[in-house]
Amino acid sequence: MTMFAPEAVYLLFSRPHGALYVGRTKDLVWRTWQHRTGAIPGHTKRHGIKQLGWYEWHDGFESAAHREYLIKRWRRAWKIALIETMNPGWKDLWFDNRGDFDEQVPIVTRLED
Repeated sequence: MTMFAPEAVYLLFSRPHGALYVGRTKDLVWRTWQHRTGAIPGHTKRHGIKQLGWYEWHDGFESAAHREYLIKRWRRAWKIALIETMNPGWKDLWFDNRGDFDEQVPIVTRLED
């Protein structure tokens, strides 16, 4: 029996109905922290996209990669509807998921993602 590591597909936003970003990761807390702090240059840093608006877990790479691929090709209105289904108040879900993760000084356990 093959074991699959869970992966999350997620949507970040800059402000309600603002700029959006779709991504996929094995470590949602760590990856969200990278976006929040601008640790990695790119689209999210350039547009101030820091808030976690929606996510879902998948049983492995193939399932998560396929879902990410599909959502990236969706119309903007569909992505907004997806966020509003799970998160109608556009709350930053980072605070619900980070546990005891210290936003100022993260513990680096791995460099890849």
